Amino acid sequence: MIAKFEEELPLYSLSSSDAARQSELLSYIAKITEGETDMKSRSKTGRNEGCFNKITVVGAGDLGIACVLAVAAKDVADKVVLLDLSEGAAKGGTMDLEIFAVPNVEISKDFSASADSKVVVLTVNSLGNAQTYLDVIQSNVDLFRGIIPAVSHYSQNAVLLVASHPVEVMTFVSWKLSSFPKSRVIGVGANLDSERFRYILTNLLKAEVLAKDAWVIGEQGEDKVPSWTSCNVAANQTEAMAARNSREKVANRAMEVLKGKGQRSWSVGLSVADLVDSILKDKRKVHSVSTLAKGCCNINSEVFLSLPCVLGTSGVIEMVRLEEDPLVQEKLQSSAGSIHDLQQQLTL
Repeated sequence: MIAKFEEELPLYSLSSSDAARQSELLSYIAKITEGETDMKSRSKTGRNEGCFNKITVVGAGDLGIACVLAVAAKDVADKVVLLDLSEGAAKGGTMDLEIFAVPNVEISKDFSASADSKVVVLTVNSLGNAQTYLDVIQSNVDLFRGIIPAVSHYSQNAVLLVASHPVEVMTFVSWKLSSFPKSRVIGVGANLDSERFRYILTNLLKAEVLAKDAWVIGEQGEDKVPSWTSCNVAANQTEAMAARNSREKVANRAMEVLKGKGQRSWSVGLSVADLVDSILKDKRKVHSVSTLAKGCCNINSEVFLSLPCVLGTSGVIEMVRLEEDPLVQEKLQSSAGSIHDLQQQLTL
């Protein structure tokens, strides 16, 4: 996990040259946590919008803007609020959004603008001057310590959708800081990878039957693993073994193709819009999202991993049962162990 981070900086990160902007963000968060923003007196604003499908995207970096544009393009929400938490003047993408007046999009620096959102998407991510992987994550935790209580205060019934890096850890942090039920705190997880995986199986490898119940689960990055929610029952043990071996070969080919696909901001934005659509419209569609994995696959710690879940207006409605596979369970347990060890070193 550490080596992977050092080799390639996470998507939707602030570059090291953005230290000034990072300081502005930390300063603004400090004001909130010190009570300089009067949340109670302003929490009643925007109540007339409660009947709308309103969402808030926190963070005006490339990913945040990509999420706004993807949600707007799919016409998923009646209103989208983009929270730009830096104290500087509008610049870059946020300025362009204002210039070209994207319909139903509001740009704000005030948490009260997020009031009564049904989904809050978190895209903020910090590098700052951190030197180690743990320092980077702790810096993100410090940001979330101000952000999560604020958005949770204004939108107490919202679903929190986390896209910040590393998504498993930051989803856990969001859950702890918000005190929301586990069903209403999820991470983008392997939704994008799962959709790509099935596309590759269906369109490139012509294995449509396999693609139907195929998922990418576990931890984002190199430790993700393919799995299935059901399997065809063979006539005998020999046929079952042959079918499993054949499926494994096809899955390995698909995963090799998948490795060559990067996760750029616009592609993650489209994935976020897909998840928001399922939540707001109560589609009861299955997605591979980061959810609390405790109790699954003999995992006993409070960690979030990508697992196939049915999503609706209340977030995760139920977890879909996976086909039993000792190798998959072993990989999930290994990921859970490393993530839990990392979480134990953080200060919430």
